[in-house]
Amino acid sequence: MSGIHLLDISFTNQGQREAITPVLLQDEQETILVDCGYPDFVPLLAEAVGRIGLTLAAVTKLIVTHHDIDHMGSLAALKRMYPKVAIIAHEAEVPYIEGTIKSLRQQQAEATLDAQPEEGKGQVEPFIRFLQSMETVKVDQKVTHGDKLPWCGGIEVIHTPGHMPGHLSLYLAGTKTLITGDAVVIENGKLAIANPQYTLDLDAAIRSLHRLLDYDFEQIVCYHGGLFVGDGRKALHELIQAYKKR
Repeated sequence: MSGIHLLDISFTNQGQREAITPVLLQDEQETILVDCGYPDFVPLLAEAVGRIGLTLAAVTKLIVTHHDIDHMGSLAALKRMYPKVAIIAHEAEVPYIEGTIKSLRQQQAEATLDAQPEEGKGQVEPFIRFLQSMETVKVDQKVTHGDKLPWCGGIEVIHTPGHMPGHLSLYLAGTKTLITGDAVVIENGKLAIANPQYTLDLDAAIRSLHRLLDYDFEQIVCYHGGLFVGDGRKALHELIQAYKKR
């Protein structure tokens, strides 16, 4: 994929091996990072970018698909290190990224706390503290559905709410590529909705799958799972049908 670099990052989280796939988009003038991992992931990002012969200092813009901690956890640190990097996000996510409204994921966790048995609280409370530790940062550019960004052959913003209200995906017309963030993920080689039990609006998430089908794409890149191998359009149809049967 010309001008598109998948930054496969593997790591251990609470004893489990995990992986994420931020994306780096590049043209003659711009180097654009899409999502940036958990807090303290700058060294892992630097290593991944180094594997393609670049440095983080080359990044000019950073698009945040949504404000979950595994997508924006290192955002503030990167902005401190490279102040000229422009932070871009959907307008509905801006209050959470900037910290004027408490993280929806934190609100969700706090809402479940009282209903937890004592042993369950021992798991939820550390998660809440972890979310509280996430640094916020000012967004430089707000975008909305249908906005066309003039970089890297053209980047169209797709509003794909459900997982989060302001979740965005990206369509790269030049390579017919969808970058889906957490709108869809890859599990056991198949497309799936990310953590449906924690998706804030499952009906909206399913409608977002329909919206992705409006685009003439040939490739799907998921933050959790990387490049989808197979017929992505057929796989999206199958995923929608699977939820219709529930």
